[in-house]
Amino acid sequence: MPAIGKVVNLAMRKNKSSNIDKYTTSDGYAYLTKRMVVATAKAAGRRAAKNAMEVMGYVVVSEGGWVVKKFKDGRVEKLSKLV
Repeated sequence: MPAIGKVVNLAMRKNKSSNIDKYTTSDGYAYLTKRMVVATAKAAGRRAAKNAMEVMGYVVVSEGGWVVKKFKDGRVEKLSKLV
């Protein structure tokens, strides 16, 4: 969650530079777009999966219509079929 908080804090801060980009309103405040939120959420998910792999040695994901357990050494174990 801290990563999302950083983005929100950044987005709510007044833009002090004289350059106005497409993410800055006319009164100088930057705003969040759906693209920014989605990109941050995906990056957070990747970081969490990487940390989980390091700590637990595996992650459970859905892939190709199956729930699978992916191990650190590359093995994949099918747990159940999605319907």
